[in-house]
Amino acid sequence: MAKNLTTREQDYSKWYNELVIQADLAENSGVRGCMVIKPYGYGIWEKMQAELDRMFKETGHENAYFPLFIPKSYFSKEASHVDGFAKECAVVTHYRLKNDENGKGVIVDPDAKLEEELIVRPTSETIIWDTYRKWIQSYRDLPLLINQWANVVRWEMRTRLFLRTSEFLWQEGHTAHATKNEAIAEAEQMIHVYSDFVENYMAVPVIIGVKTESERFAGAIETYCIEALMQDGKALQAGTSHFLGQNFAKAFDVKFANKEGKQDYVWATSWGVSTRLMGALVMTHSDDNGLVLPPKLAPIQVVIIPIYRGDEEFDKVSEVALELQKELRAKGLRVKFDNRDTQKPGWKFHQYELKGVPVRIAVGPKDIANGTFEVARRDTLKKEVMLKNEVVDKVSGLMDEIQKNLFSRALDNRTEHTTEVSNYDEFKQVLDTKGGFISAHWDGTLETEEKIKNETKATIRCIPSDVEKEEGTCMVTGKPSRERVLFAKAY
Repeated sequence: MAKNLTTREQDYSKWYNELVIQADLAENSGVRGCMVIKPYGYGIWEKMQAELDRMFKETGHENAYFPLFIPKSYFSKEASHVDGFAKECAVVTHYRLKNDENGKGVIVDPDAKLEEELIVRPTSETIIWDTYRKWIQSYRDLPLLINQWANVVRWEMRTRLFLRTSEFLWQEGHTAHATKNEAIAEAEQMIHVYSDFVENYMAVPVIIGVKTESERFAGAIETYCIEALMQDGKALQAGTSHFLGQNFAKAFDVKFANKEGKQDYVWATSWGVSTRLMGALVMTHSDDNGLVLPPKLAPIQVVIIPIYRGDEEFDKVSEVALELQKELRAKGLRVKFDNRDTQKPGWKFHQYELKGVPVRIAVGPKDIANGTFEVARRDTLKKEVMLKNEVVDKVSGLMDEIQKNLFSRALDNRTEHTTEVSNYDEFKQVLDTKGGFISAHWDGTLETEEKIKNETKATIRCIPSDVEKEEGTCMVTGKPSRERVLFAKAY
């Protein structure tokens, strides 16, 4: 077990907070509600970013950048959008400081008040659609497929590293289309891109679905989502894609001349994932010993640790270790040889276990004499002695094996914690004793949805897209239900 790390069984929330800090992923900053992402944590985010960026470009999207500040008046143009974000906005009212005449530091200069307040970007629909008005004139300008990598601010009172912070990193796609069907196809395509990434790179199984009307993105006609289940039985929304209809085009007067020469409003989508995925990665796979990282996203896939006494042994061990590092790197693996003489091997073993490095190789004089290496897997904590002439191929093969094992383990956990119920009493019992996803019938009304949320703290995570519809009766009201939906308590 990691030093002083609370176990998941003792206090899952405390375990998570301690692990993020001890594993050097992030820490709280001097700004309340904001975090510092440390190099190791940012290294994981960079891997995520690189793969997602590649996938976006393969589907025809280009990157651009839009201002951090958005005029307040822009938010007034789309009523439901401003309602959705009004309580989370950070507002810039002045543009200058001055020295306090009483010598107490600096104060806001009252003479430097902005004519119009600026909102620090909570999301970019408004500033982007104001820009698109200038870019789109004809059907020849469509589709417009733009992505932005940026930071956003959504003022939060209760924060948790990666999962909910006042400022976070993300990407936001914003696309414009000539027809409704093209825009819907785009929104559906991107939620499947997210699903592909989260399952195949993060090794986290997800359920694709749509949100209920009350859970939709502010200003959207339809919100598609992927939902994941954490080890503590709580759900986490891992990504969303929104069909915005013509709402923003009408709000910002974005028209185009169609092939018949007639003026029409364009159809829109937006979609995004954030550093919240880092939280999902930690909570899905990690254990009481520390992080467990899928090889595809691990900044270090293999660490080689020398075991020696004296300079002579160190030189011999280092020569073998460096050659092994070279051969593994030739296979495309990210390998670190930790030859620091400031820490003992046992400390290093613990440290890389805490950091979730998928494979650890120990090299000592006995290994060299025997022509073997001791190889330890982080996912199972099992050790295996491998012959020198087969270690490179075997360790290379372990990457796929560990990746698949992590996904399989997470999928088994989700299957075990997914329960069908037929009545409200059973629903509440399962929620209190087992948790996880609960599949139940709902009558489709906001009133029933709110009643369940207020009484149990569980929300409808999604209406699943990939399951056969099954008619029934609502577990609360007994009214007809068109299909089962997934409930859970969530982050």
